[in-house]
Amino acid sequence: MVLDLQKKEVEKAVLVGLARSTKDRLDVEESLDELAELAFSANAEVIGKKIQVKQKPNPALYVGTGFVEQIKEMLSENDGNTVIFDDTLSPAQQRNLEKALECKVIDRPILILDIFATRARTAGSRLQVELAQLEYTLPRLTGAWTHFSKQYGGIGAKGPGETQLEIDRRQVRTKISQLKNRLKKLDIQRATQRKRRQDLFKVALVGYTNAGKSTLFNVLTKAEVRVKNMLFTTLDSTTRVMSTGYPSVTVFSDTVGFIKKLPHQLVESFKSTLEEVALANLLLHVVDCSEDNYAERIRHTREILREIGAEKVPYLLVYNKIDKVPDFLPDNEISAKSFSLSAVKKTGIKQLQAEIILHSDNYSLKR
Repeated sequence: MVLDLQKKEVEKAVLVGLARSTKDRLDVEESLDELAELAFSANAEVIGKKIQVKQKPNPALYVGTGFVEQIKEMLSENDGNTVIFDDTLSPAQQRNLEKALECKVIDRPILILDIFATRARTAGSRLQVELAQLEYTLPRLTGAWTHFSKQYGGIGAKGPGETQLEIDRRQVRTKISQLKNRLKKLDIQRATQRKRRQDLFKVALVGYTNAGKSTLFNVLTKAEVRVKNMLFTTLDSTTRVMSTGYPSVTVFSDTVGFIKKLPHQLVESFKSTLEEVALANLLLHVVDCSEDNYAERIRHTREILREIGAEKVPYLLVYNKIDKVPDFLPDNEISAKSFSLSAVKKTGIKQLQAEIILHSDNYSLKR
């Protein structure tokens, strides 16, 4: 069961965010800019953005009723047909909003899940995405059938609704169990591969999606990992063992990119893939320094590294894309050894390689 929101025709979307105070508005604006990139990646056209400053979400509509009318007006003026909320909506909120706005309403998690579904290439990544989608859907089945009962009411509505709900729940749970078993088999294969590499020096590239990790990976390893200027090009952990160019055998791993408000279900389902990061001896935290909010993205990446148990792995900050900002100066408040380079132009690579070799030598000495 894969939720596929992609259509042949371009969807025209209004993006909606909620700021808890006027101080939070700037953060929400940045988050909506990122949401716009996600929408573009899903082949949607962004026709407008709306932010409401409200201390608490409306239990029924997430935003206020008057604000819903403003969104409806923007949709009407721009022939819009979709509204994407930056935060997770409850099943009831989603239903109520679709009824009030008379169009499709989705939230950030399902948008990201949909992008992952279209980007998944290997059997492993497809299984992981499908598992995340099903686990996101399961708790929402209750709301769907409650809505059925309320909509039709009367004699017989409650019984069949509950019966169908239990059937659906059972089917989804069975499918989840099957996917987990299949992923366990893949995990055993990965564990066997890792065991063969356990004495080797392991370097993992991490960072925000579209920061240039795969391009840098290709330069460091002379590999040919697919590179594209879009979010989540890489979903599978690509590993290359280097026996030349480095004093000792070194394993490089390119990993899935991170993003703000990454759905918990995705982090959970991709944990086995992300173990490459937690088990690394050195992380190259790749940052797109041409982004205005790069410092905030560094913090988000560190948060996800903590979530997957990789916060104590030694790391280097790699400021990539300096060809776009030749006068770039790193943020002094970020205390980590850093390197500025351009993976595309292959400038500044030798200094980074020298540091990797230094870490590799120290690792060999300790063993």
